[in-house]
Amino acid sequence: MKNYTQLTEAERNQIYALKQAGHKKSAIASWLKQINYRSRIAA
Repeated sequence: MKNYTQLTEAERNQIYALKQAGHKKSAIASWLKQINYRSRIAA
């Protein structure tokens, strides 16, 4: 079973900014995977 975590407000704002800047969904998804990986290491 996968564990899901909610995005922080800062992460949601960053996603919004990336979308407004014209980044593709795949690039934003890659960014989210990196953030999720780093948060698991820090925990």
